[in-house]
Amino acid sequence: MTGARDNTVDGVLSRSARRAPQSPALHYGERSWTYGELDAAVSRAAHVLRELGLADGDRVGAYAHNSDAYLIGFLACARAGLIHVPVNQNLTGDDLAYIVEQSGSSLVLVDPDLAERLPAGTRTLALRDTDDSLLARLPASPAYVGEGPRGDDLAQLLYTSGTTALPKGAMLTHGALVHEYASAIAALDLKPGDKPVHSLPLYHSAQMHVFLLPYLAVGAENTVLDGPDPERVFDLVEAGRADSLFAPPTVWIGLSRHPGFTTRDLGALRKAYYGASIMPVPVLQRLRSRLPGLAFYNCFGQSEIGPLATVLGPDEHEGRMDSCGRPVLFVEARVVDEEGREAPDGTPGEVVYRSPQLCEGYWEKPEETAEAFRDGWFHSGDLAVRDADGYFTVVDRVKDVINSGGVLVASRQVEDALYEHEGVAEAAVIGLPDERWIEAVTAVVVRKDSAGEGEEPTEAELIAHARDRLAPFKAPKRILFVDELPRNASGKILKRELRDRFAADDG
Repeated sequence: MTGARDNTVDGVLSRSARRAPQSPALHYGERSWTYGELDAAVSRAAHVLRELGLADGDRVGAYAHNSDAYLIGFLACARAGLIHVPVNQNLTGDDLAYIVEQSGSSLVLVDPDLAERLPAGTRTLALRDTDDSLLARLPASPAYVGEGPRGDDLAQLLYTSGTTALPKGAMLTHGALVHEYASAIAALDLKPGDKPVHSLPLYHSAQMHVFLLPYLAVGAENTVLDGPDPERVFDLVEAGRADSLFAPPTVWIGLSRHPGFTTRDLGALRKAYYGASIMPVPVLQRLRSRLPGLAFYNCFGQSEIGPLATVLGPDEHEGRMDSCGRPVLFVEARVVDEEGREAPDGTPGEVVYRSPQLCEGYWEKPEETAEAFRDGWFHSGDLAVRDADGYFTVVDRVKDVINSGGVLVASRQVEDALYEHEGVAEAAVIGLPDERWIEAVTAVVVRKDSAGEGEEPTEAELIAHARDRLAPFKAPKRILFVDELPRNASGKILKRELRDRFAADDG
């Protein structure tokens, strides 16, 4: 049996259920669950999975939309000693087959409308919407009573976003995730009385592990949505059923552009969390001016650390709105140079971590694991500076820094300058091959006119605007206009796709 001192993911829910079994835990669509009901459903679902012949340590994929059944499936895997493998429901073809096959998933929990996309021969179990689905089987299933997992057992393979290479499965243990939940609760001021709405994909580590599971740990009342629909979010806020929301900058930008943002009564919204990608400073300033009483939290990290690493709290934004904050409770971080020596405050370098939240490495990728874990630290690939007060500011991904004429240029600074122009809706700065400059600083821009929002800036106008705010070598040499920027489902801009696309165009 699970040791008396072990901390497991499913135990997070069990403790809340014992503490307050009748308290509301989760709403999805027309269904609602108390903590006692949700915990019992997880135990029955764990029995269903083991009755299918799955054994300790087997991998179980999850290829589905947001729902209460998705959460139950994840926690049932945890309780049954299985390793959950969340898969982006937007993946198809080779990308989808790669994760299912590389993880060695014995079964995939799937929504019926997605099942036909899976590789031929994949063993599946519908999560919901069929008479034989996991959710439909629960009333007739007994509770699982077998051996439980231990804290050092694997709970999940979190596949990285794959913005620069093939995704890697970060191996997260139960203990690592529970440490991360404690860090999130402390740094983000998560309280039992909060009413969070969870609208981002639950396969993504931020929504599941920074918000939904930590909020279940404290006993809050949670609402899961199919997606970040502005009208639905505004309805919940006005009805007093939602007071906190996490979203990447792209979603906050969309909410702020929606007509209801200025006309609806959003006074009940108390906590605004953002992360997954960099929030442009001018955008954050506009949001804060519209909702001055709303507390903003900047969350930063990556899948390999569970994923929360640093937080900038609402009372820390003034004067440092471009910062991602300071390390959370169970994370130690520093900035190092190329030789691994600690960089002086104010000097850019790679962020490295030590933490019980860290993954065990990458699933069946020993070389990549050895490259990431060196000299007792995990190397994040993020380029940042640290100030004298311990605040980190991310400058770029190490692989996204542009070598222009032998001088390194961080794309983040150029992007912030462009966002100050009224005609820029979104911007991504990349380096493209250039005979003279090695890499030419190039800005890919979505103009506000693309969304029907005003004047159309020209290339010359935006270059001049950037030159007024930056050193000459940092200003873009070219501006390329697009209707939208490519992103993964977590909101991260896929600069690799932009580089490939426009480098090919040049060729």
